[in-house]
Amino acid sequence: MSIVSEFREFISRGNVIDLAVGVIIGASFNAIVKSLVDQIIMPPIGLLTGGVDFSRLRWVLRPDDPATEAVELVAIQYGAFINTVIQFVIVAWAVFMLVKLVNAMRRKEAEKPPEAQPAPSPTEVLLMEIRDQLRAQNEARAAAPPAP
Repeated sequence: MSIVSEFREFISRGNVIDLAVGVIIGASFNAIVKSLVDQIIMPPIGLLTGGVDFSRLRWVLRPDDPATEAVELVAIQYGAFINTVIQFVIVAWAVFMLVKLVNAMRRKEAEKPPEAQPAPSPTEVLLMEIRDQLRAQNEARAAAPPAP
């Protein structure tokens, strides 16, 4: 099997395509959540905390030196980390709710009684009777004593 045909078989599997769709939608959802946190949730929180912009909060370890270009600002950006934690919590909550919804649907499906099998057609009934008679004849032959 050539590599191209093997790759085509791999890609055409349903679960690979489902995974790709999930990753693409997940990336888009991540952008929505980032916007929600940065532009809707954090500004009121910053206002409540005295106009603090959380994304700019940091502990400066080594300040910038404008006299020399070689020395750059070194800082721990804990405000950006707080924003990222809030984004994670929102995404985790959304995934939890999605999984909860899917599990509820699966439980509902499992509770349904199994569908009744349709009655066999007259032809199928006749074939089953013939099968049963042939089986009975074969069992009778096997149980009979061998001829002398």
